[in-house]
Amino acid sequence: MIKQVEWSENPLGSQQVAEFETEVRSQQSQRTENQVTPAPVADSEEEDVELNPLAHPNRRVVESMGAIPNQLYERLGLTMPRWLLWIMTVVIGVVLSGLLVSTLALWTPLWSNLDRTDEDLGTAQDEVKIPLPGELWSKLSQYQLSRPMNILIMGIEPVSGTVDGSPESFAGKSDTMLLVRLNPSEKSVRVLSIPRDTMIAIPEKGEKGLTKVSDANAKGGPVLAARVVSRTLNNAPIDRYIRISTSGLRQLVDQLGGVEVFVPQSMEYKDSSSRLSINLVSGWQTLNGEQAEQFARFRETGLGDLPRVQRQQALIAALLQRLNSPTVLPRLPQLTRLMRKYFDTNLKMEEMMALVNFGLNLDRDNFQMTVLPGTFSRFSKDPDSYWLNMTGQQSLLNDYVGVNVPGLKPDMRQVPKLKIAIQNASNQPQLTEKVIAYLKQKGFTNIYKVPDWPDTQRQTQIVVQKGNRRVGVDLQKVLGLGQIEVAAIGDLESDLTIRIGKDWK
Repeated sequence: MIKQVEWSENPLGSQQVAEFETEVRSQQSQRTENQVTPAPVADSEEEDVELNPLAHPNRRVVESMGAIPNQLYERLGLTMPRWLLWIMTVVIGVVLSGLLVSTLALWTPLWSNLDRTDEDLGTAQDEVKIPLPGELWSKLSQYQLSRPMNILIMGIEPVSGTVDGSPESFAGKSDTMLLVRLNPSEKSVRVLSIPRDTMIAIPEKGEKGLTKVSDANAKGGPVLAARVVSRTLNNAPIDRYIRISTSGLRQLVDQLGGVEVFVPQSMEYKDSSSRLSINLVSGWQTLNGEQAEQFARFRETGLGDLPRVQRQQALIAALLQRLNSPTVLPRLPQLTRLMRKYFDTNLKMEEMMALVNFGLNLDRDNFQMTVLPGTFSRFSKDPDSYWLNMTGQQSLLNDYVGVNVPGLKPDMRQVPKLKIAIQNASNQPQLTEKVIAYLKQKGFTNIYKVPDWPDTQRQTQIVVQKGNRRVGVDLQKVLGLGQIEVAAIGDLESDLTIRIGKDWK
């Protein structure tokens, strides 16, 4: 059972976030077979009543256990010194306890204790960060997801004057924000990119109005960030969070030996205030950690954060492909230990194991990405402000967030009525008009041409821009070819983008 945040309707200021987080941890959830409903928060006096009765039996157990060595010493007629008997008793007890705990950890369902805090489980914070033992990885297949799970992932901007990986380094704005939904019943992963300029409401004392979603972490940490994202998406459940510090991405890519990415255009930028310098040439290349960070953070003018979201999704796909390499899999335990310094998360160890196992057995077609639907306001003082627009997006909310909104209709347009961009990636200019003429003969009415893709492709690609794989399959049937890619990497104005490959005859 996964603990969920019960969002209060009262305004939450930045000074209240710590109290709010403590309150969240004490909540428990009641769940049906497929849905979790937040339970009311108990008063502090009620919590004391529940916890205090547990303390006295624990003391009685300790006192009774303390008498055992003396009884053994007297009844068995032992002649060894009492101090040696004490040491043997402690050593044997630790060994037996360790075996018992290991057995229970493997037999207990993964989500059985997620509604309990570290204090409830008697686990200190330092103990949580102990490196993963090798035997856990050898039994990775025993850890399974038992129900859908939503994880909010944030890449944090550098915080001036802090040591990277320290608690203070996670207090900046979120440069990247992803909501990842894992569904074991469908064996699928859905990634919803949330542009950093998305306008949301952050309740604060003495301040009203709208701000950008990237400010949420800086104003109130992961709890407040999860709160505003949940409210923005019709109270979507946010089960866990992951924050990645400045060096997190760099270290991960370097440990993987680099990542192969196509850079669509030359990128040059220099900002002395944030010590960010970007200099990348176009084309296919293997990026090291520093270059991967530059690729993910570069931002051109005119289209806000959306082109950067596209590059981030391309980088995610490349990282997943690299992680599935046979040469990388044996190094996962080492990578996990290393990355703990640069990752801040409330995921428990068993959950991490289940996520790794789930990802290793994921079919490529079931990994899909899209971007939060919205528009740039022409009337805003900030031309980069991005406003949510969920018209006709019921399917997206259901598939990518797990929320059904009464009255919100799905987009039921058939493929010939969708907005389709034609992009030539074959290095054969005559094919563009040939494809357009073919689709018009098939009854397609909303087709337009976009600049050629700089990377020549052997196979035609059908990019599903809005996240619904079904329309990609329907278009594939019409074309008789094409590899379907569900990601927001096509033309930004399109529902579907056809990248013509050399296989088009």
